[in-house]
Amino acid sequence: MQTVTVSPKFQVVIPKHVREQLHITAGQKMMAMSYGEHIQLVSVKPAKALHGLLKGCDVDMDNIRDKSDRF
Repeated sequence: MQTVTVSPKFQVVIPKHVREQLHITAGQKMMAMSYGEHIQLVSVKPAKALHGLLKGCDVDMDNIRDKSDRF
């Protein structure tokens, strides 16, 4: 584990071994979320990258919820 420092502009540098392990590139978009005293960075993927994500998923779209749930 490596310590990072927050700059006066509230910036931090992600350590090189973490960037390489997670394949983070310059200019990549990330979401920052806080959980108590923790910060989580999550990579934002463009919608085009999600194409085909559920290919082969066996879901019966007609029976997602019961007919009685519908108005």
